[in-house]
Amino acid sequence: MASFLTLDKEGILSAIILGILLILFGGNFWWFFLLLMLCFLVVSALVTAFKKKQKIAYGIYEGTRGWKNVAANGIIPLFLAGMYSIKGLLGLNSTLLIFAFSASVAAITADKFSSELGVLQKKAIMLFTMRKVNAGTSGAVSMLGFVAGFVGALIIGVVAYILTGNVALLILSTVAGFFGDVVDSIFGYYEELGIGYKYTTNILCAVSAAILTMVLLLL
Repeated sequence: MASFLTLDKEGILSAIILGILLILFGGNFWWFFLLLMLCFLVVSALVTAFKKKQKIAYGIYEGTRGWKNVAANGIIPLFLAGMYSIKGLLGLNSTLLIFAFSASVAAITADKFSSELGVLQKKAIMLFTMRKVNAGTSGAVSMLGFVAGFVGALIIGVVAYILTGNVALLILSTVAGFFGDVVDSIFGYYEELGIGYKYTTNILCAVSAAILTMVLLLL
């Protein structure tokens, strides 16, 4: 239940539905998909709660999240899990889909770590312009945020390795997850300009990580 502390009632219901769908459409690898998403939920709740009072004092604490947050973070992993279940019909490579799923979860975890821990540095810089801005601004990056993002991706990579024993899955999930976090910051810059929303940015974060992983595997 600790993983649900940052979700409102609709968010909790959405997370439960997401878990059920992963079980139903995850094929024989449903357990892997479900456990990685549960890991994301748990560590996300922990970093959100970390130094909560300080975040509130800075005016950057987001509070509880709803179904839109769950959908934005879960739609790409769920899609990839669904593709895995019908891989035979579509002639898809199961390894590609497993790696892509892990990378997408690593990316949204990296983004969560960057946004929740990076804001504690108070000041950050905007990508492209290099202008100093307040922490929490979409598209802003900081050294603490970068390190936190890498750690977030690494956590998912390590869990994926523990579950499968695949070292390549650990490495690619971490690299692609961190890449997705950077992409999130890039699109976050345009979000500040009124182009897109944080939900679309989250989706692009997961998509970019999944695509990079598949490209690297195919090389």
